Amino acid sequence: MKRIAACLLLTAAASAAHAASVTLPVLVPLTGFLAVEGASQRNGAILALSTPPAGVTAKYDVSDTGVSPEVAVNALERAAGDKPIAVVAPMLGTQMLAMLPVAMEQKIPLLTISGTAAITRQGNPYIFRFFPDDATTKIAQVRFALENKGVKKPAVIYQTTAYGQSGHAEIVNALKKAGIVPVYEEALDVAVKDMAPVLAKARAAGADSLIVHLHGGPSALLLKAAAASGLGLPIIAGSGLSQPSTINLLEPAELAGVCAETSSSPVSAESPAMQGFLDAYRRKFNADPDGFALAQYDGTMMALEAVAKGATTPAALTQALSSGSYAGLAMTYKSNGRGDMAHSAVIICYDGKSRIPKVVAHYTNAAAD
Repeated sequence: MKRIAACLLLTAAASAAHAASVTLPVLVPLTGFLAVEGASQRNGAILALSTPPAGVTAKYDVSDTGVSPEVAVNALERAAGDKPIAVVAPMLGTQMLAMLPVAMEQKIPLLTISGTAAITRQGNPYIFRFFPDDATTKIAQVRFALENKGVKKPAVIYQTTAYGQSGHAEIVNALKKAGIVPVYEEALDVAVKDMAPVLAKARAAGADSLIVHLHGGPSALLLKAAAASGLGLPIIAGSGLSQPSTINLLEPAELAGVCAETSSSPVSAESPAMQGFLDAYRRKFNADPDGFALAQYDGTMMALEAVAKGATTPAALTQALSSGSYAGLAMTYKSNGRGDMAHSAVIICYDGKSRIPKVVAHYTNAAAD
């Protein structure tokens, strides 16, 4: 069984049609408020690039895009000079939106895990998103809140970033379809550290739950404040709360009963193949992977597998990603015609005794239901 998992993770089709050497730069945020998430994205890409399919040699450099759209655009323009077959592109929505015109001009496929819904709605054929967008994850989050937690009067707390605004719009839309209006909503800047005021306002508004869409660090601060205040309300959070780096900021007791949506939970090791990925990631990075790392691993491996089968130019790779499917470790990926490759989400919950969550619900093609 371990041998099978290792093969799924670290090898590819032994019958590669062409030997090929390709350049695939990694442009991700390694400083700023998305540094932790960006490091996960980088690690997932590197794990794939360092174990390419048979016959493929992958060259890559890693560039820090910070959180500035201008920095990201400049990084992409520099990378274009090396004639890459594709680029691992940052997860920050504002950066991705700024990079799309460059990708269009240079005809370079961008492999990203940004959840911002708008990036695949610009008619750009070179964007490929391997993390389920907000239209998928937020529907799963709201459905779980309503169907499993009996939520009727939620407070919605979200970030002021493009990521936060995109998720907020999808949450509110999903609630509206269920005939529910939030009793309280508030957008928080990523610099906000004191979460007590927003929790007090949610309680005063009569909220029976919190539906949260924050980045990792703010998610941890919110949970600490909720535990310290004895809030006692169900919390259904975003994918920031699936990151081991975020969870390590909290005591298990502060996580008791908290649930979150994400694309996958590799630390939960639901399958032998997932256990193989977890073991390989731990060996290489001395850390635990999250859904971001696995999504970027899967996306990068899909591109490398296409190269192994003969897609050795950006145009050929674009066609292969647009028309093919790939059975990754987290899910099967296939474009919906816009570059959305991932269409499944899971819900994880914490028992208050361990930092390893349990996967309690799977949602496949939730946005199409």
